[in-house]
Amino acid sequence: MSPSLPIPDFFAPDRVGKVWRVPYEERAVQAQAWTQTHGIQPADTDRPRLCLLAIDVQNTFCIPGFELFVGGTSGQGAVDDTHRLCEFIYRNLDQITEIVPTMDTHRAIQIFHAAFWIDANGQMPAPMTMVALDDVRNGRWRVNPGIVANLGGSLEQLQAFALHYVQRLSDDGKYPLTVWPYHSMLGGIGHSLVSAFEEACFFHNLARQCQTRFELKGSNPLTENYSVLRPEVLDDPDGQPVAKKNQALIQHLLTFDAVAIAGQAKSHCVAWTIDDLLSEIQQVDATLARKIYLIEDCSSPVVVPGIVDFSEAAEAAYQKFAAAGMNIVQSTSSIASWFSP
Repeated sequence: MSPSLPIPDFFAPDRVGKVWRVPYEERAVQAQAWTQTHGIQPADTDRPRLCLLAIDVQNTFCIPGFELFVGGTSGQGAVDDTHRLCEFIYRNLDQITEIVPTMDTHRAIQIFHAAFWIDANGQMPAPMTMVALDDVRNGRWRVNPGIVANLGGSLEQLQAFALHYVQRLSDDGKYPLTVWPYHSMLGGIGHSLVSAFEEACFFHNLARQCQTRFELKGSNPLTENYSVLRPEVLDDPDGQPVAKKNQALIQHLLTFDAVAIAGQAKSHCVAWTIDDLLSEIQQVDATLARKIYLIEDCSSPVVVPGIVDFSEAAEAAYQKFAAAGMNIVQSTSSIASWFSP
């Protein structure tokens, strides 16, 4: 393993929390020179092979002022996390075989958005409302009749599905259904990758002569999709499928010698993705958990002061993952040590 590479001069930490246009042609020229200066080889020659799974490093979660900025306990969590993640990529550019960014991808009418629900007075729920099982059973929240034509079926069928949905979340020990603010809207600026992270991915492409593997999730209107590997609910009340696992990505990740995981939010999309990956691993070979590396200082939990704080839930999840054999690491740790006998 080679020593860490330097951080390119163009990387500007003070711009990580801002949105700007990546100068692709300029970076392409710099990447070619970087390759020659540092003797960087094409990614397909890597032995061992390392994948970086970057969860939802998008403006909607990582830029202050956007819809679901993950401030964490410090209030600047996602900005600082993305800063460290970009530097991790640049320092280890010659050892990261592939970067897999996931992208939360939504439209207006989905089960976790206000437009899906109304109360007895026809009012939609406020953002961050928790829709519990009893809320649907007793009619406090019901399906908005106005959306039925957009989703198909009848109002009765959708209402039965809504009850089944929250029942399934409760039975499976999932978080209660949360009415999230409209976010990661397909076609909108919030959906885009953070500029600094996109730039790092692009530079990696040109320096390593490879492609970024983008994974979109969350477009199904009838289920939440915190995890990129599977939606929260897979079937309807009759047992018919409404969604399915991302089996192709699961199998792809397990082909690598190591998978590093970072991104937002530690308490939700990151934790749920890791949990699903762990479940798949345990069905194949529990020892495979040892090749998963959770970059702890590149993820923050959802914290909305005075409303919700998922810090303890995030820590409990990471303790569970460590107990199962996964590795908790920092962005400054040596990748060479990951592959030591």
